[in-house]
Amino acid sequence: MKILIPNHFPLEGSGSGIYTQNVGLQLTQMGHEVCVITPEHHQLTGYPYETRNIIFSNGDNSDCDLPFNFPCFTTHPVSSNTYYNLTDDEMDQYISTYRSYIDKAVSDISPDIIHVQHLWVATYCASQTDIPYVATVHGTDLMGYEKDERYRTLAEEGTEKARKIISISNQITEKTQDIYNVPDSKIVTILNGFSTDIFHVMDSVRKKDIFSEFGIPATDRLISFVGKLTDFKGVDVLIKAAGIYEKELGSVTTMIIGMGELREKLGQLVQDMGLKNVHFIGHQPQTAVARINNAADLAVFPSRVEPFGLVAIEALACGTPVVTTNQGGFPDFINENVGRMVDVDSHPQLANAVIEEIRDDAKNKKGTCAAEYAAQGFSWGKKVKEFFSIYEKVLSG
Repeated sequence: MKILIPNHFPLEGSGSGIYTQNVGLQLTQMGHEVCVITPEHHQLTGYPYETRNIIFSNGDNSDCDLPFNFPCFTTHPVSSNTYYNLTDDEMDQYISTYRSYIDKAVSDISPDIIHVQHLWVATYCASQTDIPYVATVHGTDLMGYEKDERYRTLAEEGTEKARKIISISNQITEKTQDIYNVPDSKIVTILNGFSTDIFHVMDSVRKKDIFSEFGIPATDRLISFVGKLTDFKGVDVLIKAAGIYEKELGSVTTMIIGMGELREKLGQLVQDMGLKNVHFIGHQPQTAVARINNAADLAVFPSRVEPFGLVAIEALACGTPVVTTNQGGFPDFINENVGRMVDVDSHPQLANAVIEEIRDDAKNKKGTCAAEYAAQGFSWGKKVKEFFSIYEKVLSG
């Protein structure tokens, strides 16, 4: 089968990018022909499937398709531009360019099906072809629909004509049906997967090596966070909680992995609180994140809004229990055997959960169960087989 996969984001640095990367990889390993369309600042090479990149300007490259950086719903490690910042003219350029890339790919490779990422511009562009398509709703696209009405007609048309909608969590399924009035028969919930090749237990990884690698003074305990430094991820709540659990636990470090528009503000909060063991280490490749996950005693994700929470699954796969909030996608997979959940925006609750998990030696007591739980239920190999079954049903009518 030939599958075209357009996405609005690069293959690194966002949840849907990682999603696209792994779907393409698994389908290729299954023997199918895959072509991926994503924005970039230069043409990508080295993937086992064809990649076609819409080249956006990053200020350094003169040979580009569009003279501005690629827009995001929130933020991205290599772009702070948003859909809502685009002028009407830039928006028209964006839509026209994206459509031309999809039309060209359809003409060149004659895909059997298109699997679009996000109920957004690419879904509309797919609807203008004669190729059947399915679309994955990731949640940030729903935020975009609510925030900027200029895109609503496009998103509505693309959603209406999709043969099937794949949702990444039960909460996103409900919200998609509420916004688009999608019938139950058209939408299916398939929770995200993770790469077992990257995220797994590594017995050789030691905390002292991670501290040394990033130039951080060593402590007895390591708390990790991975995600965008944007409001809905709740990093400010984590920092306020650190002000409590540092005093209770003593020798503990909080490592914050990620970039975003709130980096300076969050750094100032750390300074204002006088915290000495909260460290920002920026965006890191997945291989580095996997090593940090292995070294961490606990991974914390205090999101105010979280469409799914793939980073939590990745931490579990590395044998590290998690503390999350009790909303969005987290309740779909977090249980007391692998971690715990707390209320949104409650830094005292978050701090207490961290203290109790550390004092109860959760890493040793829950780590093995967490890794097995992730591997058995959330590997990309398992998820992509479910996607392929949907493709076959769509093509068979």
